[in-house]
Amino acid sequence: MTAPSPERARLAAVLRELKGRTGLSLAGLAAKTAFSKSSWDRYLNGRTLPPRDAVQELCRLAGEPEGRCLALWEIAESEGSGRAAAPPPEEAAPGEDDGARGSADRSSAHRRATLVAVLASVSAVAVGGVAAAALLLPDPGGGPGASLSPPSAAGPRCRGEVCEGKSPMRMKCAAAPLTLASYRTATGASLELRYSQECGTSWARMWGTRIGDRLEMSATGVGGVGAGHGRVRSVEIQNGVDADSYVYTPMTAADPGSVVRACFDPVAGSGEECFDSRVVR
Repeated sequence: MTAPSPERARLAAVLRELKGRTGLSLAGLAAKTAFSKSSWDRYLNGRTLPPRDAVQELCRLAGEPEGRCLALWEIAESEGSGRAAAPPPEEAAPGEDDGARGSADRSSAHRRATLVAVLASVSAVAVGGVAAAALLLPDPGGGPGASLSPPSAAGPRCRGEVCEGKSPMRMKCAAAPLTLASYRTATGASLELRYSQECGTSWARMWGTRIGDRLEMSATGVGGVGAGHGRVRSVEIQNGVDADSYVYTPMTAADPGSVVRACFDPVAGSGEECFDSRVVR
């Protein structure tokens, strides 16, 4: 079994502490929330990144202000794979520009430092609860101050057409995406259209789904041409782990002015639901 990322492991440790504070068993958590006993087991052991709603519900049950935990969740979500068992990372494209890599590293480090500052400030005003030191997010093997050092991974590994059909997580395009539109389906699934300015790409994601649910997305440029040339990118919920996780479509190229469209086809057969948004500068 693949070990959880350091970011997900930190989040899981905090969630376990909150569970202990509630005094509830896994079955008790399932009874008081919208998430099953098996889902909570995966969340608390770091095998699956919990939905944001699950983190908020556990904070509520434990009487914990949610700001710290949500900041941890944001880091885990941006660094995660999107699925519990992602394939090995692809090799970086040959000839990658070192100057661009350095700029992306500095930008990523700044975003991480900002999240660390949020954690520290919220921890400073909270009384009791999860220890602040556990939330300062040091590097996996780092000492004091390691949380502010640049991450070892490079910045985005593709841009535009080069990203076509690739994973936003594996290509590191999902570190700070814009949410173009959100949608709640008749079956209760949540959908989002996302856009990365750094990568010039868009994709869709879903959660709160059922096995067999399918999501498709495409991008069309101004006048119906350009962008992703209308290519359809899709993903389907394969198993229970997928159903409890954020699942992402592959990316398609998207420029400012492009219209990005997503369609959800539920296994329940209630009919396809579509929504769209325009990429703005």
